[in-house]
Amino acid sequence: MTLIHDCSVESELLAGMRLARRAIGSGELVVIPTDTVYGVAADAFSAAAVQRLLDAKGRERTSPPPVLVPGIPTLDALAADVPDAVRALVAEFWPGGLTVILRAQPSLHWDLGETRGTVALRMPDHRIALELLSETGPLAVSSANLSGMPSATTAGEAADMLGDRVSVYLDGGAAGVAYEPIGERPGDTSSTIVDATGLGADGTGVLRIVRAGVISRERIAAVVGEDALAPEGAPTPAASDDASADDVADAT
Repeated sequence: MTLIHDCSVESELLAGMRLARRAIGSGELVVIPTDTVYGVAADAFSAAAVQRLLDAKGRERTSPPPVLVPGIPTLDALAADVPDAVRALVAEFWPGGLTVILRAQPSLHWDLGETRGTVALRMPDHRIALELLSETGPLAVSSANLSGMPSATTAGEAADMLGDRVSVYLDGGAAGVAYEPIGERPGDTSSTIVDATGLGADGTGVLRIVRAGVISRERIAAVVGEDALAPEGAPTPAASDDASADDVADAT
């Protein structure tokens, strides 16, 4: 029987967080609330745990999970380079509903799947997620649903899809309520994903919005300028090694 910990009750919050930390440390999966949708989390530095996450969702290694971080200092630790435009975006939208794809530090000892040297990073705006991240470090977190199904916005929806594949469910109430669902799918409150791997160290190149989510193109352009964004509908260069929208379609 799946046990969901109601984090609005102090005793259940304490017990749930303790069990969640233990599960992450043991390479198991935990469902957590975020500000956008619910996510299923695993230790980002455990290849076995990440594979367990992909298996639970029915995803292939060609669809590596994003990584949630507790703050901007972790962004610098995980990304090989953080262009000025990205720093401006995270200053404006983190914590919040923006996921950024960057080149990963080549020295990192992790295996998220076939990332082609990239990593998708986000700092969520949810106290339970941030508290867990502060204690566990970066977590590989994908939306808490079976691949192809709608993203879960409650712990119960996540449990209905993932069942006993997950060791601990933390219920933080309905997710996504602070956002207007303006993304690609009706009612979806998933994060907007911006690919920054096309930016050069000298500031050349453009950002690509690879998934429209709760942060609109207009808000992003207000920070970096419309000229810094690839035109809407522009195809990904055929020879590019960058992550594609399909790779991160199940980001939180």
